[in-house]
Amino acid sequence: MLASLSKEMVSGPQWVYEEKYDGIRAVAYRDGDRVRILSRTGQDLTAGFPGVVDALRGLPDRDSVLDGELVVFDANGVSRFQLLQRRGIDPRTRTVYVVFDCLRSEGRDLLRRPLEERRKRLLELIGRRAGPLMLSRRLPRNGEKALATARAKGWEGIIAKLASSPYEPGVRSRDWLKVKVRGESEFVIGGYTPPQGSRAEFGALLVGLYDHARLRYTGKVGTGYTHETLRDLGSKLKRLHTDESPFDPPPRIAGAIWVKPRLVAQLAYAEWTADGKLRQPAFLGLRTDKRPEECTWARRE
Repeated sequence: MLASLSKEMVSGPQWVYEEKYDGIRAVAYRDGDRVRILSRTGQDLTAGFPGVVDALRGLPDRDSVLDGELVVFDANGVSRFQLLQRRGIDPRTRTVYVVFDCLRSEGRDLLRRPLEERRKRLLELIGRRAGPLMLSRRLPRNGEKALATARAKGWEGIIAKLASSPYEPGVRSRDWLKVKVRGESEFVIGGYTPPQGSRAEFGALLVGLYDHARLRYTGKVGTGYTHETLRDLGSKLKRLHTDESPFDPPPRIAGAIWVKPRLVAQLAYAEWTADGKLRQPAFLGLRTDKRPEECTWARRE
């Protein structure tokens, strides 16, 4: 179930508010001793998160399906996608599976049950424990106060949910609304510029969004890279080289090198300009859990 973007916060006793996390959305399946963690696109993430798998296997419910977000928190307790991307490099990185919904429990389907009933089951299963598993953080039932808390703490945003809502797999529902504090979204990589000075591999990524069938250029991303990122991403880009620009129309950028539009980048940015370009974009990481065709102009954030 997917949340719809809302530019305004909703209020009323029918709504509950949860922190919006900056990680990888994942559904966890438990069948006896077998545990699988799958991304939204069906990618099997199980092998990459052994600590989370062990924690899920330790729960008392042996036939369950949970929905949540794989995240890494910074020193201030804020989830950061770029920290999750570095988990294989920094041994101190600790991944947490933040669980916010229970779709099946003890072999019983809960999809049509109201959200608050599903949340109650999560409280019974996970409680307030700290560790590889964590219950999603809720805020007081006041929309404006919830949004103010998100801004003060530097969260990505808030998810507002109707307390009575069922779970609708694959549906982008108005029963769940996301209100963002930080400008952050996914974009398709269509090319790059050559490196300059001491930088290796490439200078800046050239990114865009699909406007129906055409890939529309939205800007150049020159910041946010570590040495490891440049090396890893540079090798991926070289394998996708193509002679023709995937953008329509092609941007006029001297020396641009084009790539097949197969990679999705997570970017932070200040705002959109009047001509539809990103202002002050910064690279956060690659999204292997998102398909390029999901990054559309109509759903831009």
